[in-house]
Amino acid sequence: MKKISKKMQVNLIKIKKKKIYSLHEAIKILKTMKLANFIESVDATFHVNINPKKSEQNIRGSILLPHGTGKKIKIGVFTTGKNIDVANKYGADFVGTEDLAEIIKKQTIKFDLIIASPETMDLVGKLGPILGPQGIMPNPKFGTISTDLKKSILEARKGKINYKNDKNGIIHSNFGKINFSQIQLYENFLTLYKNIMKSKPNQLKGIFYKKISISTTMSPGIIIDHLSL
Repeated sequence: MKKISKKMQVNLIKIKKKKIYSLHEAIKILKTMKLANFIESVDATFHVNINPKKSEQNIRGSILLPHGTGKKIKIGVFTTGKNIDVANKYGADFVGTEDLAEIIKKQTIKFDLIIASPETMDLVGKLGPILGPQGIMPNPKFGTISTDLKKSILEARKGKINYKNDKNGIIHSNFGKINFSQIQLYENFLTLYKNIMKSKPNQLKGIFYKKISISTTMSPGIIIDHLSL
């Protein structure tokens, strides 16, 4: 049996078993949790009523959170010509083609996001086995295959996030940091919640969200009453 840390035991006491909390209550409890020695992220887990084996039911999208994520990200950009200067000017951490591909192959730099101009996708496509599992393969739906690098980079810096369901039909997403105010976390969550709801496949009937919980990086999850949102 896995041993529960003293910190986790203290945090678990604050959550009543089988109780479903309002979003405001849940965020308030998270902010009273005994925290780690770093600023923890606040995450949401959405159990959605889809069959992930059917490609037409899979959920993916992107959203710019009103208060950002509070996370500093490292951005790599594949591009050529005049766009090299644009990418450098607006905050890319590394810009290139073959040289950037070599860095990714050797994994000498860990990137949080990869953006690519369309003309570089033949090269980027070969990196799929590396970028795919990391969840950073450029995709037009996420705005990471782009002809407007300025917009893509600035949105990423402001807190644009990408989401998609896993093989079990669950969407995991960060929506802020624990040092955000309660209203900032509430508004970020609501924006994410509504955006995912818009991605509901047309053929799905009935309930879409089966269960939603929120947590910090190190805390237990708190189930929220999503039907009241």
